[in-house]
Amino acid sequence: MNIEHVALWVNDLEKMREFYAEFFDCESSMKYINEKTQFESYFLKFTNGARLELMKLPEIQFMSRDDSKKYYGFAHIAISVGSKNNVIQLTEKIRGKGCVVYSEPRVTGDGYFESVILDPENNKIEITE
Repeated sequence: MNIEHVALWVNDLEKMREFYAEFFDCESSMKYINEKTQFESYFLKFTNGARLELMKLPEIQFMSRDDSKKYYGFAHIAISVGSKNNVIQLTEKIRGKGCVVYSEPRVTGDGYFESVILDPENNKIEITE
């Protein structure tokens, strides 16, 4: 079995699509729009075939995550970039575009080499080797 895709409600659909396409080499589908419900979405396909669905619906309220509180649900997305050097380079590229580097590249207690960045809507992304 495989996970077919993971979906994420977003506030700014275009900004989020551009972010993932630019930094993680995702291929974007055409925008799907349901005129009746005002639902909009994109599927972003990673080079290994994994997909992320970005979804927007007017009645979904944007809630900024506050690090002083803990939330149930998905904690992060981990994206493997193939090497320690790639982790470092991508982290610096993302930092250079003004995005938040939440945690610098390092070896974690469980043995991963990773950094953690925040996407434009403050979702955590682990960039792993």
